[in-house]
Amino acid sequence: MAIKISEHFTFKKLFRFVFPSIIMMVFTSVYGIVDGFFVSNFAGDTAFASVNFIMPFIMGLSAIGFMMGTGGSALVAFRFGEGKDKKANQTFSLLVYTMIIMGVGITILGQLLIEPVTYWLGATEEMAPHCILYGRISFLSLTFFILQNMFQSFLVTAEKPKLGLAVTITAGVTNMVLDALLVGVLDFGVAGAASATAISETIGGVVPLIYFILPNKSRLRLGKPTLDFRAIVKASSNGASEFMTTTSMSIVNMLYNFQLMRFAGEQGVASYGVIMYVNFVFVSVFIGYSIGVSPIISYNHGSKNSFELKNMFKKSMIIITSCVLIMEICAQLLAGTFAKVFVGYSQELCNMTQHAFSLYSISFLFMGFNVFGSGFFTALNNGVVSAVISFSRSCVFQIVMVLALPLFLQLDGVWLSDVAAEAISLIVTATFIISNRKKYNYF
Repeated sequence: MAIKISEHFTFKKLFRFVFPSIIMMVFTSVYGIVDGFFVSNFAGDTAFASVNFIMPFIMGLSAIGFMMGTGGSALVAFRFGEGKDKKANQTFSLLVYTMIIMGVGITILGQLLIEPVTYWLGATEEMAPHCILYGRISFLSLTFFILQNMFQSFLVTAEKPKLGLAVTITAGVTNMVLDALLVGVLDFGVAGAASATAISETIGGVVPLIYFILPNKSRLRLGKPTLDFRAIVKASSNGASEFMTTTSMSIVNMLYNFQLMRFAGEQGVASYGVIMYVNFVFVSVFIGYSIGVSPIISYNHGSKNSFELKNMFKKSMIIITSCVLIMEICAQLLAGTFAKVFVGYSQELCNMTQHAFSLYSISFLFMGFNVFGSGFFTALNNGVVSAVISFSRSCVFQIVMVLALPLFLQLDGVWLSDVAAEAISLIVTATFIISNRKKYNYF
């Protein structure tokens, strides 16, 4: 039986509702991880470093999908809470069509910029051809990837999280199979990995699009929109934090790569790539939870149900606290295993990666609270606070730390930069949560 966002949520019901969103995000992160595994083990460390080197640029341009998905779904769920179902569907349709147009434009832009950006970022002559090839193929599916990221949120708002899960698993399995075939068997290297990802992203974007176009039993359906620029601006401002998170992470990752090329060369970039793959999985749990719980918070905010808001906030804090502790223990115990899976062919690289991950993973103790805090205010349609939390966490503090700490700690300073940034961000997040408690009455 489908769970409605208007219901009272026990822990059991909450887990059932958000679990598909968490798995969706985990499988989305698997795309890059599977690419990395096969490229590293079958194409070598230079190709592996190249994929990780150019990936932040691609992810940065695709960030509008997360922005419009989280911000738009919060707005649509809020209007459902107000009882304005027709307006909610008009807004949904407008946002989807807007993303398709923007996606095509960004694809063209990416194809034009990929080569100069590769050299501008400092890729070596050995890395540059791999970076450009991977980028050109990846941009072919960018519009569908943007839609996939957007529909992850809207399928939850439509009370169809299981459908979103099924689509994401299908796309993820497709990616794994094609990586094994194109990279592992046919030895197509970087081109094979990029093609596998592009095909899986196309599936992830097209299937939900067809679902919303055809008659369905959900609360959402694509139809004739009303041209409402205020809705686009509102959705964009609501989701600005998610946009800033993704774009800032891309900028910061490029800066990390720059610093690592200085202190450790291609091996440093390769080690950081392994850390990012594991980090994608860990952070995707918190992002998935935030996506899953967001429509519930938005709906109850719209219907002015403070009792359920308090219930959701309390339960979320308990869940996040439990997750960060479990993740930190797992990260420390499995650091060596993660390193061997990706770079076990080189003992020197494996040792560097294990040491780096042991330091970097301390940030997991703080990360979950910051991700949820930003998503929580997005769900409350407070894009300003959400954006401040996200921007300070993923950009300002990260940039300051990755530039400053290596001056004192050398290479270890790079690995500890994220720890310091997340710890300081937690102070900012806690300050906003406490100062806004009376305005929204969530505790």
